[in-house]
Amino acid sequence: MPNGGGLRPQHTLACILDAQRISRRATGISPMTTTLPRRLASLFCAASMWPCAAAVITPTPLVEDVPFITTPDHVTVAMLELADVGAKDHVIDLGSGDGRIVITAAKRFGASGLGVEIVPELVTQSRDNARRVGVGERTRFEVQDLFATDLAPATLVTMYLLPEVNLALRPRLMALAPGTRIVSHDWDLGDWKPDRTLTLAVPQKSIGLEKTSRLHLWTVPARVDGLWCAPGGASLRIEQRYQVLQATLTQGTESHSFNGRVHGRQLQLLGAAGDSVSALADGELLRTTETTATGLRAGRAWRLAAGGGCG
Repeated sequence: MPNGGGLRPQHTLACILDAQRISRRATGISPMTTTLPRRLASLFCAASMWPCAAAVITPTPLVEDVPFITTPDHVTVAMLELADVGAKDHVIDLGSGDGRIVITAAKRFGASGLGVEIVPELVTQSRDNARRVGVGERTRFEVQDLFATDLAPATLVTMYLLPEVNLALRPRLMALAPGTRIVSHDWDLGDWKPDRTLTLAVPQKSIGLEKTSRLHLWTVPARVDGLWCAPGGASLRIEQRYQVLQATLTQGTESHSFNGRVHGRQLQLLGAAGDSVSALADGELLRTTETTATGLRAGRAWRLAAGGGCG
């Protein structure tokens, strides 16, 4: 896969995903990539219309001759800077290779971190690298299937994985705490559009024709879809698609429409007449923090409707 094209639908996924060594050497992807676990085949059989039941499982490596590619240091640093990593962050790197993402996060930015990787030799190398630069106490590296990794402690998840693996991970990423950041090298998350994309020149890149790397950043949005009710009969109905919002504010006989976004737990809505509403989501409570909308005041609390309406 030297062109970074991903696994093609015309190949039976069960055969592809059961190859013994679809690893960095098989994909030409950086140290942040991990070997695909065998049970991914069953995930794709269940989630797609591609024929898997009649697949013949073979252990034949697909492109074993593609070289191992090291992610340049400036790309590593840029991934962490894009996520605004700091000392309070805990970074989980999925497919951590030689550990450079987690080690750089700890040494340069003061963060703690976990790297998961299925190649034992690379985990040993990562631990040695961390001890050598003095960040062994703030970092941990484990031989582990990325799909078996508990992502809940992360404030930032980094990855350089195949597109199909990104999509298989997406439900777990979206279930993380609102405000958790995700940075992916080159590959996106399908129709969940990134908040930011940064393109870097990588003259030495040997994958594909373009000598660039694309870094994508997402912030996990709070789930605010539904009908929210405030004392006095006011209601706010929100329709949510990832971080993009459409909302209707109803007070008495008047209704106003808003478009907006949610960034972590912070909502920002903008009406056609220029009215704006800022609010903070906290589970089943939504609190207005700032507003210019007529009749709406800051500090107003909204609760998610238990039934079909605001009673």
